[in-house]
Amino acid sequence: MDSHTPSELDWALSTLAIRAGHERTHEQEHAEPIFPTSSFVYGSAAEAAAKFSGEEPGNIYSRFTNPTVRTFERRLAALEGGERCVATSSGMAAILSTALALLEAGDEIVASRSLFGSTVSLFDKYLGKFGITTRYVELADLAAWEAAMTPATRLLFAETPSNPLSEVVDIAALAEIAHRHGALLAIDNCFLTPALQRPLDLGADLVIHSATKYLDGQGRAIGGAVVGREKELEEVFGVVRTCGPCLSPFNAWIFTKGLETLALRMRAHCENAQALAEWLEAHPAVARVHYSGLESHPQHGLAARQQRGFGAVLGFEVKGSEVKGDREAAWSVIDATRLLSITGNLGDVKTTITHPATTTHGRLSDAQKAAAGISEGLIRVAVGLEAIDDIRADLARGLDALV
Repeated sequence: MDSHTPSELDWALSTLAIRAGHERTHEQEHAEPIFPTSSFVYGSAAEAAAKFSGEEPGNIYSRFTNPTVRTFERRLAALEGGERCVATSSGMAAILSTALALLEAGDEIVASRSLFGSTVSLFDKYLGKFGITTRYVELADLAAWEAAMTPATRLLFAETPSNPLSEVVDIAALAEIAHRHGALLAIDNCFLTPALQRPLDLGADLVIHSATKYLDGQGRAIGGAVVGREKELEEVFGVVRTCGPCLSPFNAWIFTKGLETLALRMRAHCENAQALAEWLEAHPAVARVHYSGLESHPQHGLAARQQRGFGAVLGFEVKGSEVKGDREAAWSVIDATRLLSITGNLGDVKTTITHPATTTHGRLSDAQKAAAGISEGLIRVAVGLEAIDDIRADLARGLDALV
């Protein structure tokens, strides 16, 4: 069921991020309230029966109906241009719930090699044991996606831009491949958010979010979401209702407040990331910078057409030496920082730095890392909102020592 009011459909994204989805209670509150309750009461047995049967809309149990969570879901659905959103306890729970809802034994997934390590583990180790097969292809190679399709393919799954190499796929072209073969296309949009990219507008069927990242924006809470059409989302809702990977009301409230500043934050993140990428590209200790905002990026033109910004996550490869190998050189740059936070998380106002080969992608085999372009000299930076001069100076401490 479309939750948008007629006026909301005409609002700009920045207005939707502040106003959409909130239904004031009888208290007439201005800010969105939190409902930290496990259950709800009814005026009569007949009312309870009608709510539980679905004859009347209303709250039943906070595992699957909570006003605070519903506000976040409606607001994010409005921002992504989807009919419905289902919130989950984490981004990984969003992916799992989608798979459980839409796939069964014998079905196949075609996915990009450039996925978050935990997503690969989920597909291979856990979905695989229940008879769901995943094939991996190069993200930008549309011919490879086409060649991987079979009559059993039910879902195409991609992160664009990818983590941490900032690779991009043509979403509209990928959607055409999926639909021609009777499959659905899911896009993980947590790196760009609807402020910079709306995959549903480009033909995708589902948008996946780790709300933990930029939707919150300040590293405070864990959560996830799936956005799309009512038909598929009702199935995802059924998984959350039955299996229980639900979002807490408090975290939903945090994400709702985070959305209010999303457009402003993403513009500032992009500005800082662009400046840092250009500086890194000119540094003599850096072999290569992976950021689609650079003209040297092989898919810069596609990213510029498909996105309204290039995001805040970039990767760069340092030059090793006879004295220091690639991993040792990368670690020395990371360890020399004093301002940047050494952590695998991203999407924060605080700049974070990590070594993907031994952290976010550490559980992948050497062959999987090589296929995904995760080298020992690769460093990922999720550029925050500190002064760009301070970010550069912090990285220069370690990079300058390698020259």
